[in-house]
Amino acid sequence: MYVDVCKSKVGDKKYSRALIRESFRKNGEVKKRTIANISNCSDQEIHAIKLALQYKENLVDSVSSLGEIHSKQGLSVGAVFVLYQIAQRLDLVKALGNSEEARRVLWMIIARIIEPGSRLANVRLAQYHAAVDVLDMEDFNEDDLYESLDWACDHQERIEDTLFKRRYADKSCMDLFLYDVSSSYLEGTKNELAAFGYNRDKKKGKMQIVFGLLTDKNGWPVSVECFKGNTRDTSTFEHQINKLKNRFGCEHVTMVGDRGMIKSGQIEDLNSAVFHYITAISEPEIRTLLKQDVIQMELFTEKLCEIKYEDIRYILRKNPVRAKEQKETRNSKIRKVKEFVDDRNQYLMDHLRAQPPVAKKNVNVLIEKLKIPNFLNARYRGRTVFLEQDDAVLDQDCLLDGCYVIKSDISRDHTDKETIHQRYKDLAYVETAFRDMKTNLLNIRPINVRKANRTRAHFFIGMLSYMISKYLREEWKNFDVTVGEGVNELSTICCIETSIGAVKYNQIPQPRKTAEELISSVDVRLPEVIPCSGINVATRKKLNLKREN
Repeated sequence: MYVDVCKSKVGDKKYSRALIRESFRKNGEVKKRTIANISNCSDQEIHAIKLALQYKENLVDSVSSLGEIHSKQGLSVGAVFVLYQIAQRLDLVKALGNSEEARRVLWMIIARIIEPGSRLANVRLAQYHAAVDVLDMEDFNEDDLYESLDWACDHQERIEDTLFKRRYADKSCMDLFLYDVSSSYLEGTKNELAAFGYNRDKKKGKMQIVFGLLTDKNGWPVSVECFKGNTRDTSTFEHQINKLKNRFGCEHVTMVGDRGMIKSGQIEDLNSAVFHYITAISEPEIRTLLKQDVIQMELFTEKLCEIKYEDIRYILRKNPVRAKEQKETRNSKIRKVKEFVDDRNQYLMDHLRAQPPVAKKNVNVLIEKLKIPNFLNARYRGRTVFLEQDDAVLDQDCLLDGCYVIKSDISRDHTDKETIHQRYKDLAYVETAFRDMKTNLLNIRPINVRKANRTRAHFFIGMLSYMISKYLREEWKNFDVTVGEGVNELSTICCIETSIGAVKYNQIPQPRKTAEELISSVDVRLPEVIPCSGINVATRKKLNLKREN
């Protein structure tokens, strides 16, 4: 009697069956008979049955015989297993599917949380983590992962749609979405989406890629989209409206965007889709409303104040903390200019051939660079440079410190001003996602791909990784650890690879107290054993032995 396991693949679907069978002779011919179908058993149970049948003649002695039992340290399993369980809980596994490409994409999602890197680095990481055994993967290399990027780009809309439908089965929850745009600079120039544009990373001379992130009202990602690096923020907004209306089937939606995102053109697009909006207005627009006497400075206080004008609601507030920060920043710039003037005057005194007009020009260049030319100007008399300050203009610049105005077309009967104010503040969720994706944890830079479709897939994988990291952040908020530190702690849990004759399995030891508490907090239970496939992944590209250490 033995266990017969067969795995097959039809299209994108993967099938497996396990049978307990026996061989016998009939009329001189070898026949086979199926005793039981154990396909519904777990991999651990199937391996246990296989082990029991193999040593059925003397099971106790064979297991207790130390000469036949060999164990050694195996691969790290804690982080991979926990992240995989969370991916299942968030429906990522179901949305991706059961194909080998889907499993590789899932590994890239998990690998970005464990240790961000290129596709080559993802393969090397699988040499130290039990990705193959936990995710039930076949052998792969970096070329396979690049092909999986192509697959992810082709299936992005389907995956996003599936996740959206599973998360928002109750359509009444699809009422508010947050949207913002960021950019990521490139070290090279060969990426198909690379272009020069407004660089938020303050990297002069670097080409970049623009990407927009759409989330729900709680900051859970819904969709990510990449654009060429010279794309304006406002031109990406129409894509999101069409996506929500046509792809996701949303009807009563309020879009939240910052003051640079939702302008008159975007408001027209929203009106055409019968959507509402919440945004803020710029400082010049606030000054225009003040001149028109639509609003007055006395209305800017710590408490919210609402004005309705031409069917538009304006919600006013002054943030004293922000006002103090702006004042301190302005005074710091003025001090820096004065110090530079003193330095230039000392230079003119020590160098008689130095030209005062040149010194004055250098001071004005600094004033322009610090963006305070409205009320400050450098002049010279004789060989001395001095500053002229227009106090009236300075007072006007200080007038709106800490003041902001939120604008919305939602009726008062539907939403009060406090809720609108809070929804606008919720844009911080998107900023948090940008920080995690770009720098804090997931580090999508450097991008390490050139083709447009693979670039889009790279950001898509970053978004899906952020979903898992956001879940962990919320579940681990009572622990004094970051998500990265928690994942590193889980990575210390390694298998014990045990061999009993020809049978191998991975035994998972009891984790340390900290890791056990982290695992328990996300309601995951580590199994005692997992299968040991014996598959060793390897990269096609080898390290240069002459590289510098």
